[in-house]
Amino acid sequence: MINKVWTFLIIIGIFFSVITNRIEMLNNIIFDSAKISFDMITRIFPVMALWLGIMKIAQVSGLLNKISFFLEPFFKKLFPEIPKGHESLSYISANFISNAFGLGNASTPFGIKAMKSLNELNKDKKTASRSMITFIILNTSGLTIVPTTLISLRMLHNSKSPASISFICLLVTFLATVFGLTLDRLFSKRYKE
Repeated sequence: MINKVWTFLIIIGIFFSVITNRIEMLNNIIFDSAKISFDMITRIFPVMALWLGIMKIAQVSGLLNKISFFLEPFFKKLFPEIPKGHESLSYISANFISNAFGLGNASTPFGIKAMKSLNELNKDKKTASRSMITFIILNTSGLTIVPTTLISLRMLHNSKSPASISFICLLVTFLATVFGLTLDRLFSKRYKE
């Protein structure tokens, strides 16, 4: 659906640039946008590659499993339906840790694996389970300790203090997570499975 919306907007933009005789302006914008996009990718890629590499090292070295073990009591309270030692807890932990370091790209594969694993525990495959809903809220609120991507974008645009936004991001994502999980608990008690 979103592809159709973007296609429609692009066609409308081209149509109006032809009608208003601004074809050259459209061409300049297209080439400038391509250059800006390329510059952004070349500047952000090294930072993202560094953090993704660190996450991969943490995964291979077993550090993620140790952190998952440390987070297990917290996640056990959030996800009481998941049996102890189930693989979904490791995936949820890895997703949570990746989001905490602002690595949405690295957290996506863990999130997908967590959802597949949670779906295996789900009795009704047509409806999201309690744990699945809680995980979506936890993932969407995205508690962020180090907003890596945001810092990279601020560096790209020559911010004098790219990391100064870290505390605000931590505060906002913490409040969003607490608020989301509170609502989740209230609704789960109201509509028990």
